Amino acid sequence: MMADSTSRWAEALREISGRLAEMPADSGYPAYLGARLASFYERAGKAQCLGSPNRVGSVSIVGAVSPPGGDFSDPVTSATLSIVQVFWGLDKKLAQRKHFPSLNWLLSYSKYLKSLEPYYEQFDREFTSLRTRIKEILQVEDDLNEIVQLVGKDSLAESDKITLEVARLIKDDFLQQNGFSNYDRFCPFWKTVWMMKCIVLFNNLAQKAVERSSADKKITWAMIKNAMGDLMYKISSMKFQDPAEGEEAANKNFRSLYEAIQSAFHDFAE
Repeated sequence: MMADSTSRWAEALREISGRLAEMPADSGYPAYLGARLASFYERAGKAQCLGSPNRVGSVSIVGAVSPPGGDFSDPVTSATLSIVQVFWGLDKKLAQRKHFPSLNWLLSYSKYLKSLEPYYEQFDREFTSLRTRIKEILQVEDDLNEIVQLVGKDSLAESDKITLEVARLIKDDFLQQNGFSNYDRFCPFWKTVWMMKCIVLFNNLAQKAVERSSADKKITWAMIKNAMGDLMYKISSMKFQDPAEGEEAANKNFRSLYEAIQSAFHDFAE
């Protein structure tokens, strides 16, 4: 059973409360809104049929709690976020662009990140730092887009142009998935980490190449892009690695690409 959505459910609760002449609280919602939402969310999870113990089902609650304009001060939104500790922000523009899943990576967040760090370190100690770095790139790219709309992309610094291109790789080739394909319908943890490693490595080495360039031998993003077009295509094609081929074979391919990125920038610097 799935309940959708808590916003409309809370609005109905407000109407009933008003007709019962109960004392209204914030935005006309009843004072017990938070307690009702908490008891509502507590029902989510696995459930066992009393008459048939072998039959197990689940109760899922989809909370459409983000109001127009992203006003998180809305009573339903703030109460829900304080209970579930996780927010997935659906983005209409991403859905219109056929970007699946259409989750806004800047609005969405989880308060369980610190709690899960020991779990992630068991598999790969670099995962947490890689995730943080990718989030930083996406945040900077969002800020740069406002500048691009005003003065154009050509006015940006070379390092900013690299950030825009790497962010495009992250959005289109890492975050976007094709649920109807064998290679992309699910993504094992080791594949996720390897993809992040290659993308972040390319970004870091490209940024260093631009920073170390001198006035006599200035290195631009256009030069890097022309010299490494084939390598960028391989990076964007990482998602085509089918997990069914096995972790060992996939790790070999990803490690080869990782070393190829290092070698390409070393040769480029020479």
